[in-house]
Amino acid sequence: HVQLVESGGEPVQAGGSLRLSCAASGFTFSSYFMTWARQAPGKGLESVSSIYSDAGKTEYADSVKGRFTISRDNAKNTVYLQMDNLNSDDTALCYCVGDAWTWWGQGTQVTVS
Repeated sequence: HVQLVESGGEPVQAGGSLRLSCAASGFTFSSYFMTWARQAPGKGLESVSSIYSDAGKTEYADSVKGRFTISRDNAKNTVYLQMDNLNSDDTALCYCVGDAWTWWGQGTQVTVS
């Protein structure tokens, strides 16, 4: 069955960096569009960044452009989100999502103070 397991979320000070990872299994990872999404306390779900199957195209929310970088390693079935220059608005539960909102991980918490 499909599994998406996120890791890398932790408390960090403003201005700091984190790298989130999402290990995928149960499907042909290299064929699928992947997304990082987040939900901040009291706010709705936000699509943060997406990457096409061949990593040839990436997309970012305006709120993270220039600070976050999405990447993937199809040989390792893993998608990453490098998060730099974090601020308190980035505090959220971050989810790895596969195939345009079909498959979801359990989330990893990012807390910026």
